[in-house]
Amino acid sequence: MSDRPTFPSEMDPMRLLSEMRMPMLDVQALADAQRRNLEALSAANRVALEGAQAVARRHMEILQQSMAEMTDAVRGASTPSTPQDQAAKQAEMVKASYEKAVTNMKELADLIQKSNSEALTVLNKRFSEAMDEVRGLVAKKEG
Repeated sequence: MSDRPTFPSEMDPMRLLSEMRMPMLDVQALADAQRRNLEALSAANRVALEGAQAVARRHMEILQQSMAEMTDAVRGASTPSTPQDQAAKQAEMVKASYEKAVTNMKELADLIQKSNSEALTVLNKRFSEAMDEVRGLVAKKEG
């Protein structure tokens, strides 16, 4: 079975292109290039989706960890102590929470950047290949 999509005969792009009788156009090469373009786009989308899923998983882990830490902090704050001790504990808790939030945001941003970079690499590679194909087709027709 062919992995080429089926079209009604009057709309088949391969038939339409071949009927144009353009001697300079290699219809099969054009179709193959378009297939490779779509494969690269699909691969880039897959990489981006996997990256988004990794970010979502990590974000959920961070939320769960934050909830556990907040529960522990509330328990710790409920122990009897002087107002000065309470204020010192709260200040330390705020500082630690802020530092943790910044670290978590940086980690998520790094995951997103890595995913975007990988997807862009796939597309850039295919673009470079496509330009090489065009140069090859032009050289073939000139020779």
